[in-house]
Amino acid sequence: MSEKFPEGFVWGVASASYQVEGAWNEDGKGPSVWDMFCRKPGAVWQGQSGDVACDHYHRYPEDVALMKALGAKAYRLSISWPRVLPMGTGTVNARGLDFYDRLVDELLQAGIAPYITLFHWDYPHELYCRGGWLNPYSSDWFADYTSVVVKKLSDRVTHWMTLNEPQVFLGAGHQEGRHAPGLQLDFRQVLQATHNTLLAHGKSVMAIRANAVQKPVIGFAPIGSVHFPASSAPADIEAARKQMFAVSKKNVWNVAWFSDPIFFKTYPADGVALFGDAMPDVKPGDMDIIAQPLDFYGVNIYSGVRMKAGEDGQPVEAGDPVGGPRTAYLWTVSPESLYWGPRFLWERYHTPIVITENGLANLDSISLDGQVHDPQRMDYIRRYLNELRCAMTDGVDVRGYFYWSILDNFEWAVAYQQRFGIIHVDYMTQKRTPKDSFGLYQSIISQNQVV
Repeated sequence: MSEKFPEGFVWGVASASYQVEGAWNEDGKGPSVWDMFCRKPGAVWQGQSGDVACDHYHRYPEDVALMKALGAKAYRLSISWPRVLPMGTGTVNARGLDFYDRLVDELLQAGIAPYITLFHWDYPHELYCRGGWLNPYSSDWFADYTSVVVKKLSDRVTHWMTLNEPQVFLGAGHQEGRHAPGLQLDFRQVLQATHNTLLAHGKSVMAIRANAVQKPVIGFAPIGSVHFPASSAPADIEAARKQMFAVSKKNVWNVAWFSDPIFFKTYPADGVALFGDAMPDVKPGDMDIIAQPLDFYGVNIYSGVRMKAGEDGQPVEAGDPVGGPRTAYLWTVSPESLYWGPRFLWERYHTPIVITENGLANLDSISLDGQVHDPQRMDYIRRYLNELRCAMTDGVDVRGYFYWSILDNFEWAVAYQQRFGIIHVDYMTQKRTPKDSFGLYQSIISQNQVV
């Protein structure tokens, strides 16, 4: 067995509103860009959607009971913006907000702390029609929405995250067009949408602090884009660190462009030089708004890129081992990413870290014995958590770990092909079946160490 995790370490599970809730047009909910995108021919595998998904909207008591049986200390959920504000702004949909009110109460009754993400990609369609993240008022819209949710739930909820993976909803959704809303904007517009998104983050943090009944604990949840060294040689370590925070391509798939403004009040110099005339309009005071103090750095880490120092000392990709392990998404299985990612982030930003997502996509199915056997996922969890514990032993301040995900769910453009859950969902019957990995994680939580 490995060394125990610290007392009070938060063991959690995660999901997101559009991926699990269903009830896409019930109780006054407005449409989101994902509701729109799923109806675009060819956009999503086999034309599937999150209309029903896991039907969590109706089945949340069963799902919370399963979380309690797991022993989860926390549940990372997201709020559907158009469920609360059908037009994105203006009149609050009381029935939609009441769903989250009931869910929070159910969690607390089960002894599970809610960790709320305010935006996990289901942007209100009505605001998209008004320009979406390109609209100069978009950050105010998000702050107003934040205030509505915080006023309702902060008497019981203390942990908040503003945005989930802005790199993805901007990069895949606004530059590449393979995610909602399916845009392929010119790069200057992508960067302007990015800047407006960062302003939304900052104003949201301010709105949380201004309206919270209980003292809030606030973070955000970008992707890790981890680069890790191919060896323990100091030159390889430095190459990996340099590449992890480099802005070297004209896209938004990086760490520093989203994190440096929050912690350093400035965009990274290499990105500013590379992007040139495509740089967004940055008004006086913008960086002060963006750079609100955070209580933790949430980060989603699944995989990483192996790096080494080239002959000139500059970073080069070392490549993956031939025939090395991959997930059903064909992402490399690289446990080292859960050591080096948190370590590099801690060394650069000196902010406590929470692993807000980590998990394995698999092609799980019910076996003849009625169970779901997923040894690859079990091995993945053990290997990654061992690396995370090593990072903590070496001084990295990690406060919690959220497995993605509690349930198999709608995986965006690939729909229901991939299964990340530790609970199997039969989408035809909605039957839940805990997998073998559920039992493993249950043991890890109860013993507070990798078993």
